[in-house]
Amino acid sequence: MNTTSVQTRTASGDENQTRAWRRLPPLAKGAVWFGGMAALVLAAGLSVAAGASNLSLHTVWQTLMGHRPGSIEEQIVWGLRIPRTLCAILTGSSFAVAGAIMQGMTRNPLADAGLLGLNAGAGLALAICFALAPGLSYLNLTGCGFAGAAMGAGLVFGIGSLSPRGLTPVRLTLAGAAVSTLFTALSEAVAIHFQVGQDLAFWYAGGIAGARWLQVKLLFPWVIAALTGALLMARSVTLLSLGDDVAAGLGQRTGWVKMACALIVLVLAGGAVSVVGSVSFVGLIIPHIARRLVGVDYRQIIPASALLGSLLMLLADVAARMVHPPYETPVGALIALIGVPFFILLIRRGGKRFE
Repeated sequence: MNTTSVQTRTASGDENQTRAWRRLPPLAKGAVWFGGMAALVLAAGLSVAAGASNLSLHTVWQTLMGHRPGSIEEQIVWGLRIPRTLCAILTGSSFAVAGAIMQGMTRNPLADAGLLGLNAGAGLALAICFALAPGLSYLNLTGCGFAGAAMGAGLVFGIGSLSPRGLTPVRLTLAGAAVSTLFTALSEAVAIHFQVGQDLAFWYAGGIAGARWLQVKLLFPWVIAALTGALLMARSVTLLSLGDDVAAGLGQRTGWVKMACALIVLVLAGGAVSVVGSVSFVGLIIPHIARRLVGVDYRQIIPASALLGSLLMLLADVAARMVHPPYETPVGALIALIGVPFFILLIRRGGKRFE
């Protein structure tokens, strides 16, 4: 089967998915969204109740209503579990929406935020911080991680744009792979030389165990602003997913749109990576599931990805506490158990979705 026939078949399949979603009556569409929101609320409740100290839902409710002032339950719920739950929601939605935008912008079904060198850049910055300034506060470490993510993304876009043909999906992928490999090697070299491998390994494992209100306050305004920007750019991303020539023919200034999308991805994924570490596969898995549910219109994919990404991160975080209590399993490892088979499945299907 040649490439043209594959493109025709996949385009037809995507159009059928979109038409199927559009043909649903408003009540059915509302039921889909309501079901997703209800699942998210239930997962949030489970996240607040589950842990090394199991609390009943009744106890959690009483604590939330202020009926147990000064108790250990209040400290656990308000000081530990609620900020952890909110952090999972914010980072899950950030990773998922960043991945959705990357897949639409690059027309690459295997793209996620790691493609831009964000994870590797943040890892290198943190390795340098652990080695040269071990006494840095958490706030400063977060800022350095975000700066490293921005450095990685800037370098990837700079290298990918050197060609006279501009930033093509293939060049972006190759530049991302090269920069990520370089930064990862440098991070390991710094970790070995300065003997900070254990600190760096904890960050690479990824997790939300240390989330507190400080992290929530840091993330919240930036994530909300970036998600709003993603919704505003949704129509442009839909056009980009059809190809640069098609988007330009429909009046899109593709260069400016890609720059705006890259900035949104940097804020979302860079902020999430700097707070919870190198959690992979959320941005790869969730956009595909969202696309299967709501079609190829990014005005539907982006909110669906935010919802499903939050749900996945919440459930993974709950599972991380329950697999081997009272110890915690890294969230990144649990999500990888789902993500790796999903990744292999995409490769077996040929990765033809956006070609």
